[in-house]
Amino acid sequence: MKVCIAGAAGAFGMKHLDACRQIDGVEVVSVVGSDAVKMAAFAKEQGIVHSTDKLEESLAISDVDAVLLCTPTQMHASQAIQCLEAGKHVMVEIPMADNIADARKLVETQQKTGLVAMAGHTRRFNPSHQWIHNKIVAGELKVQQMDVQTYFFRRTNTNAKGQPRSWTDHLLWHHACHTVDLFQYQTGERATQVQALQGPIHPDLGIAMDMSIGMKVPSGALCTLSLSFNNNGPLGTFFRYICDNGTYIARYDDLVDGYEKPVDLSGVAVSNNGIELQDREFFAAIREGREPNSSVAQCLPAMETLDQLERLL
Repeated sequence: MKVCIAGAAGAFGMKHLDACRQIDGVEVVSVVGSDAVKMAAFAKEQGIVHSTDKLEESLAISDVDAVLLCTPTQMHASQAIQCLEAGKHVMVEIPMADNIADARKLVETQQKTGLVAMAGHTRRFNPSHQWIHNKIVAGELKVQQMDVQTYFFRRTNTNAKGQPRSWTDHLLWHHACHTVDLFQYQTGERATQVQALQGPIHPDLGIAMDMSIGMKVPSGALCTLSLSFNNNGPLGTFFRYICDNGTYIARYDDLVDGYEKPVDLSGVAVSNNGIELQDREFFAAIREGREPNSSVAQCLPAMETLDQLERLL
């Protein structure tokens, strides 16, 4: 399977490039970036045969089967639709769109084309969250509350590698999107009550730097989510699952119980890397002609909840 990665030289583009190299039968043959000269140098360094600064050029390559979009959030929906209309399967990094209208248009396009379109909701694939999900499905656990902290120190416009970038991240449509989807996925329910507060807007970045979100599903389970770009300390997202049969804390691909005792995740999946597992599901769905876990259709309810939350801010 021949693959194009758009935004390949960015922080998440590199993660997906590394992941693809761990998957048999997958070859990255084209990379796209905003600077043609830099992309040519990057492709040569990585041993990739084609590079360009125009996505449509990669989409015109007949033997490119699929595209991984690791581009700025504001481009996600339009580029994903562009890929589908060009006959390419597509996985778009989270979020699939930064507004509900574009998210719905993307889902409609996928349904018209019948191609695989997947959103990069990596939390569904992290072994830590998979372990919890398997216990829930087996009837061994029930979530009573998810208490989640998403903390970064981002008072300047930099990416996960600490490099400057031309676009602005967003606490609600990007970072909250992970937790909104995961809460609804783990409970198997849509949030029917939501609340949201945000702090002051940053004078230069034009976004809120702090946010508080609450959600409740019909069964009574709660989610309390705190987000900040002002946190000068350990960075990342930390999930506390308070359940009827134990408490668990997930830190990306690691899991401990409420007393910090590690949970054995061996045997949960073929890899301990959530990005790789996400990519494996994408390529498997293409090969098997099926809907993937985290399809754009499955993730649309999270986008609808985000839209509800935005209306409260």
